[in-house]
Amino acid sequence: MAKRMILMLAVVVLLITSLGYFKTRQIQAAVKSHAFVTPPVAITTVVAKQDKWPATMSVVGSTVAIHGVTVSADLPGTVTNLSFDSGRTVQAGEVLAELDTRQERAQLAAMEAQRDLAKINHARMQQLVNEGVISRQDYDKAIAEQKQTEANVNEIRATIARKTIRAPFSGSLGIRQANLGQYLSAGSPIVSLQSLNPIYVNFSVPQQVLGQMHAGHTVHLTSDSLPGVDFTGRINAVDSVVDAATRNVQVQATVNNPGGKLRPGMFVQVAVGVGEQRSIIPVPASAINYAPFGDSVYVVSDVSGPDGKTFKGVHQQFVKVEGARGDQVGIVSGIKPGDEIVSSGVFKLRNGAAVAVNNKVHPENNPAPKPEDN
Repeated sequence: MAKRMILMLAVVVLLITSLGYFKTRQIQAAVKSHAFVTPPVAITTVVAKQDKWPATMSVVGSTVAIHGVTVSADLPGTVTNLSFDSGRTVQAGEVLAELDTRQERAQLAAMEAQRDLAKINHARMQQLVNEGVISRQDYDKAIAEQKQTEANVNEIRATIARKTIRAPFSGSLGIRQANLGQYLSAGSPIVSLQSLNPIYVNFSVPQQVLGQMHAGHTVHLTSDSLPGVDFTGRINAVDSVVDAATRNVQVQATVNNPGGKLRPGMFVQVAVGVGEQRSIIPVPASAINYAPFGDSVYVVSDVSGPDGKTFKGVHQQFVKVEGARGDQVGIVSGIKPGDEIVSSGVFKLRNGAAVAVNNKVHPENNPAPKPEDN
């Protein structure tokens, strides 16, 4: 019985060993015949072309109204009239609010009566002094009284005018901060008024480019809140000092703002020219493989396999990227015109990987995209 068991085990071991041997030979033969070649990766490509981009610097700016105030009460009083709506556009000199002037108008009527009496007395005194009935001193006193009453009338009129609050310049109103019947002390806010077109943009640049900041220099603005909209302006002032902490200098530009799309206090991106045009190779942003050790692209070329045969593959090429425009980034070194660059599918690639180019659908590659309105 034991001999039979040993014989059976020996036969099973021999059978398994034989199967393993033949299977190994099959796998080796399949490897030699490239039966397990990795399928090519589907990609899109663009051909690198030389272009010229202006040397620009992108910085962060903030919008500021050319004229911007909080309209407030000049004198204390009770609001009797509000002739504006929040958010409205007004013209310079337009009445915004009126305070109670009943007491001042009563004082004005009394003072005008005194002025009229002083005029009559002055005329009478002039006749008497010409006849020699009164002294010159009495006549001079009558002149002084007439002038004083006239000044008092003008003072009360000025007080009444100061209680009629007008727009100091044309612009857009904010939200109303006062109500009818409310008592306002001197300086109490009524409404914000901002002049929106044109508008100032303040931004800082490093001291290294200070010599290239001149009045009249063109700048371009964009805002995340206004996609696809570009604003053009010109530098009107450069600060006279450099910030000792940051070594930056403040620059102010005046920007056309039709429709008041830009509002004071908005965050904007400012592109300002800092030199001559430079030669670059623009590629879609999706072509760049960003990494801590350096940016790179994949270049399509003929690659030799282990058996000496060539196939269409890729090799990784490190590049230097400077600047961006729309969907494109600019490469200043690392590739040359005519290179076929992988524009999508970069994350699936490695050095020497086989690829299959399918350019029926391309990623966006527009230097000045204009997205459609949602």
